Amino acid sequence: MNMMMQKLSILFLHLILLVLLCVHPLTTVADRNSTDWCDKTPYPDPCKCYFKNHNGFQQPTQLSEFRVMLVEAAMDRAISARAELTNSGKNCTDSKKQAVLADCIDLYGDTIMQLNRTLHGVSPKAGAAKSCTDFDAQTWLSTALTNTETCRRGSSDLNVTDFITPIVSNTKISHLISNCLAVNGALLTAGNKGNTTANQKGFPTWLSRKDKRLLRAVRANLVVAKDGSGHFNTVQAAIDVAGRRKVTSGRFVIYVKRGIYQENINVRLNNDDIMLVGDGMRSTIITGGRSVQGGYTTYNSATAGIEGLHFIAKGITFRNTAGPAKGQAVALRSSSDLSIFYKCSIEGYQDTLMVHSQRQFYRECYIYGTVDFIFGNAAAVFQNCLILPRRPLKGQANVITAQGRADPFQNTGISIHNSRILPAPDLKPVVGTVKTYMGRPWMKFSRTVVLQTYLDNVVSPVGWSPWIEGSVFGLDTLFYAEYKNTGPASSTRWRVSWKGFHVLGRASDASAFTVGKFIAGTAWLPRTGIPFTSGL
Repeated sequence: MNMMMQKLSILFLHLILLVLLCVHPLTTVADRNSTDWCDKTPYPDPCKCYFKNHNGFQQPTQLSEFRVMLVEAAMDRAISARAELTNSGKNCTDSKKQAVLADCIDLYGDTIMQLNRTLHGVSPKAGAAKSCTDFDAQTWLSTALTNTETCRRGSSDLNVTDFITPIVSNTKISHLISNCLAVNGALLTAGNKGNTTANQKGFPTWLSRKDKRLLRAVRANLVVAKDGSGHFNTVQAAIDVAGRRKVTSGRFVIYVKRGIYQENINVRLNNDDIMLVGDGMRSTIITGGRSVQGGYTTYNSATAGIEGLHFIAKGITFRNTAGPAKGQAVALRSSSDLSIFYKCSIEGYQDTLMVHSQRQFYRECYIYGTVDFIFGNAAAVFQNCLILPRRPLKGQANVITAQGRADPFQNTGISIHNSRILPAPDLKPVVGTVKTYMGRPWMKFSRTVVLQTYLDNVVSPVGWSPWIEGSVFGLDTLFYAEYKNTGPASSTRWRVSWKGFHVLGRASDASAFTVGKFIAGTAWLPRTGIPFTSGL
């Protein structure tokens, strides 16, 4: 099935939902009850159960009202789940359970925030316009679902699924969010496919005129320096000061002078509009060594964890030094919506870069790793980047991407555009003995595309790998595609023959995964001072 057929099948699903939910006029409330609406969702049972147990609500008369009710239902369940997680930690003394609980509490807190911003965005006050597009809402709902999956995966990392799973599975929150995605997806298909919220001149509403000047000639609010010549000698100290701002008034710029900063940093939720500027990826280095084998979840192993909205990093290296024998060890984890990484180096081995969620743009970055070293469930575009597989453990194969799309309505995926895939220096001497693949399906609807990119002979002729050798998991439901790549490994003659793999022949198909369309970049990247190409 080619890409156009897959697009048509998704569109057909959307249209079925629209027909079933919209076209028959509702003359009275009694004509249709919540059961009728729930029956048309992917998971009707938790939908029915919720509305059965919550009397007193007004019956919806149109699909947009039903969407609001579904988001409210999901948020109610998320609040309950977070409360249960918090209560479970009061008497918990097991360090592994505590580590997973800490992640899950944060993740469910973010889920509540994503659902809340969706709710406020799609249910404006009377007479007011919506404060977000359906495209925005689909991104935030996708993030909410990803958060629940990350919590579950963390419990697997540290083998405490028996402790976490009963707490979060009873709420059926993932199914409720999937219902939200399906209904919002139907509205997105039927309505304006416009991009993220922007003003009439095409600039992002969060980027002021002053911010635009800042990005050209940066004037730092705070300076970090190892030699004591700045305001602080650790990056986290400056980030914490920024986080204590009572009112966010434009971008907060932190200049990190040259040096090696051995610390783990976090830009937390609500610490928005942070910009970290270094002296170049060879000069400003933030480094840590956490790993799953060291007792951390994959999520919390990150040297740098970025959650606040609209984050920008320029001229910095994020490094995890755990090494190939320590398993999952993240250098950079981002769930920052509308975030930019420019001229940064991201260095590790297994699970180097966690593009966790939301919309992200990487330009002129270097990414080093071995197994699944770009992974997660964001909508992420890598443009003009250098991707460098390293020498793995003996017997291991390199896999560049492990994209984690779990629901067909999530608007997520990894797009590698106009970049280069080359062997890292340590791999070059043994490049003929190590297999390197462009991706494998971490989740059922994994989606990765490689467009107009130079593929050195480090890439295997088959191109892509199953999750486990011999497994058929996801091979029919994933979406992997290539378009006009170059280089010695660019021939698709020997590529995998999976139903989900596509060689794109038309620019119109490939353009769906460009900056302009896939992450709505033309609404928030212009005039930031960060170069980008909107289309192919």
